[in-house]
Amino acid sequence: MEIILWRHAEADDTAPDLKRELTDKGRKQASRMADWLNPRLPQDIRILVSPAVRALQTAQALGREYEQSPALAPGCRAEDILTAAAWPDAAGAVLIVGHQPTLGQVAMWLLAGQAGDLAVKKGSIWWFEGRRRTRQLEVVLRAVATPDWL
Repeated sequence: MEIILWRHAEADDTAPDLKRELTDKGRKQASRMADWLNPRLPQDIRILVSPAVRALQTAQALGREYEQSPALAPGCRAEDILTAAAWPDAAGAVLIVGHQPTLGQVAMWLLAGQAGDLAVKKGSIWWFEGRRRTRQLEVVLRAVATPDWL
C-alpha cells in the first residue's frame, strides 16, 4: 500500500477555520504540486480530503474525483487518518489532503513507529510505501516534495 500525505496549500487567515480559502500563492502551490503529482499517481488512487475549504481547493487542483472525509477535519488524530486510509492493509494507493500538525504526526508514526511531530510545509507531500516482508511491515519514504522545489 502507498499513502501520500498532502498538506493543503497556503490559505487566508481571516475567515473561520473551515471556510478559509487558498490565497493566490496557495492556488499556485496547489497547481504546481498537482502538475507534479498527476503523472506519478496511479489512475485508481483513492483521494480522501478534509472538509475544510482550503483542503478541498488544494485537492481540486488535481482535476480528479475525490472523497470528502470528516475524519480528516482540522484537529483530527493521526489514528483517524490511518484508519480512514485503511493503513497498512488496503490495496493500492491513497492520497490524504489534510492539515498540520496531524499530517506531521502521521509522518512521524510511519517513519519511526512512535508518536511525535514533524513539520510538513504548506502545499508539500510526503509519499510512503508500506510492504510486508516475512510478516513484518516495512515502511519506505519514497518522496518528499515542496511546491517551491518543483
